[in-house]
Amino acid sequence: MECAGKGSGTRCLGPARKRCGRCGAVSYCSASHQISHWKVHREECERLEQQMKNLDLLNDFPFTFSQESTVQISEKQETRCSFLRKRGIHQVGLWVCECRCGASVTSFGNSRLESDTWNLPNILCPCRGPSSPIAKALCSWKDYYEWRCIPFQSPVSLLLHWPLTVYHSIQLAGLGSLTSEISKLCIHYLGPEKELLQLAVFGELRALFPGVFVQIELIGPAVPHHRDGDKIDLHSYAHCIEQDCDCRYKNENTSCSICHTSSAVTLQLHRGYYHERFLDISEDSHPHLVIAPNAGIAAYASWLPTIELIKEINVPAVFSDYCEEACNLAACCINAVTNQPPRLPIQLNPFRQPMVVEDSPLHLPCYSNCFLFAM
Repeated sequence: MECAGKGSGTRCLGPARKRCGRCGAVSYCSASHQISHWKVHREECERLEQQMKNLDLLNDFPFTFSQESTVQISEKQETRCSFLRKRGIHQVGLWVCECRCGASVTSFGNSRLESDTWNLPNILCPCRGPSSPIAKALCSWKDYYEWRCIPFQSPVSLLLHWPLTVYHSIQLAGLGSLTSEISKLCIHYLGPEKELLQLAVFGELRALFPGVFVQIELIGPAVPHHRDGDKIDLHSYAHCIEQDCDCRYKNENTSCSICHTSSAVTLQLHRGYYHERFLDISEDSHPHLVIAPNAGIAAYASWLPTIELIKEINVPAVFSDYCEEACNLAACCINAVTNQPPRLPIQLNPFRQPMVVEDSPLHLPCYSNCFLFAM
């Protein structure tokens, strides 16, 4: 963890081991850096103190591995690598970028998908259609796992947080009832990075929105030049590791197992910033929803023209980030551009990734897609 006062004038004297005695969320290399940084930190200290009180809530998941993937990784008793290795999914299949030593987006190759395999037995993954329709809106990982008949030792939530966050955002935006009335749902998905190596998991949207054709436009600077414009049709779910499982052949049929109408997901990749590509994309794909996972709005000036565009087109937009403080800073930036507070206040995402981010810049637990808000 870096010293919170780094860059404030004098060189850091060593590791940042001296934590703020009030909030406990930031660390300093020395008392002198802590004192000099106070004029900045005092504006956030009380807010961070309140966020630190939510540690137990942030770490609360229904899985048998929850302690291992949260507290033990935070306290460096485990690592993401060791967690994955114990389950036989380290650097394989869809899991290749889930740890430090895994693949990065820059390794995004020429294949249509890097992998469409869970590398898990079928009992541990949603490799086939659901056995029953969703009786009511899913509100937690417990709801989802019980509906999909997946045991709570399965780690698939570590990847399914991407499509489940899309699902939850649609509910938050008030579009849930719309999906039962329309045949096509269009989503503009901003700033994909790691997702580009895990695209097959978005096939789960077939189960979440049966009978609806889901079109997702993924727009961001991380899309490789040679993949700009690529279209990927997901007519099946990601496969299990068992060669004799019927997911290997029945999923090729686009008919949903619980309805009689076509259900599919189409992804299209676009390189660049949303405000630069919107006119071209919207000619054939005007969005019902804009979603920006792990957006980092306060960290990148390139978001400002995009925020102005979203305000202009007046489409519901949901943003997520790794911690509550990042969302708080993002909401302030959006308010400065739009002169409006968030349409939906900052709130915990029940479908956040249930594995803590290693070496986060704050002592606050950070999770992918941890908190959400909307404009």
